[in-house]
Amino acid sequence: MNLPTPGLNRVPSRDEAEAAFDLLRRYADATGTCALGYPDLASEYPADFRVDSAYKAGLPDLQNGPASLIRGANQPIQHVGISNFRLPIRYHTRAGGDLTLETSVTGTVSLEADKKGINMSRIMRSFYRHSEKTFSFEVMEAALDDYKADLESFDARIEMRFSFPVRTDSLRSGLSGYQYYDIALELIESEGTRRQIIHLDYVYSSTCPCSLELSEHARRERGQLATPHSQRSVARISVEVQGSKCLWFEDLIDLCRAAVPTETQVMVKREDEQAFAELNAANPIFVEDAARLFCEHLQAEPRVGDFRVAASHQESLHSHDAISVLTSGPTFQSASIDPKFFATLIHVG
Repeated sequence: MNLPTPGLNRVPSRDEAEAAFDLLRRYADATGTCALGYPDLASEYPADFRVDSAYKAGLPDLQNGPASLIRGANQPIQHVGISNFRLPIRYHTRAGGDLTLETSVTGTVSLEADKKGINMSRIMRSFYRHSEKTFSFEVMEAALDDYKADLESFDARIEMRFSFPVRTDSLRSGLSGYQYYDIALELIESEGTRRQIIHLDYVYSSTCPCSLELSEHARRERGQLATPHSQRSVARISVEVQGSKCLWFEDLIDLCRAAVPTETQVMVKREDEQAFAELNAANPIFVEDAARLFCEHLQAEPRVGDFRVAASHQESLHSHDAISVLTSGPTFQSASIDPKFFATLIHVG
């Protein structure tokens, strides 16, 4: 029977809501709809409670339930896992020492179409079993093997991000300070093939060749003081490591410095600032030049296979950035670019 419901959109008062809830509860108790009523639940944390194997076996595990629980399309998922769990990791340096650095880890596996989900904590547990070792790609492979086996997946990926310090000399004053490089190590297994990848963000100054020529023209032709524009710039160098010889982080940094020597400075006195101005004038560079110069040096390095150079010159002349992307080999080729990719090519002071 349909009854008129005057004031349907009116929000009931708290007293009216409590009265309605009490009526429903009494109705459920009277009709047996809720035969047990409302039990008096403990409200204090049971610090002394211990879990035995029988209790553990009875715990519900909805995420690893049968395929009948899958919601949405019955399709495989290429990456499922965890991002940005952090822990201290030891890394070798080229000089023979070790550095312990806070590291952000992303771990994912593929998920077959007929599986509901994975136990995310297994990725962390697998990784922690190797976290006390000084890390290398071989250790990453052992961790990847573990969580592939734990989660019964066909593809998997580990990425480790950290900031790597290198002591760097000033140009003329004899001072030195630490330059920090954003580095990521990536181990990917896809269709039975494993790839070892290093990503490095290299920060440099780029003086516009066109602006330099126009400034010199104003000086020469009109006796007018003018300065060319230059700006802080970032290149993300992504390389697939090949061969048996180690490609040290410092080797990749040295390669970038050789390609584009106008790296931003750490410790600077007046003589260093003058030297940096001279260095920029000797190496004016468009963003296209930067991509090709990095490419030239990467092609000459036998420990580098496929690679990608993504450069961003954060213009002081314009309100926008100048960008270029150059790839070699199929590993980094893509017809589509992440809409926010270039927004990540920025160095925060």
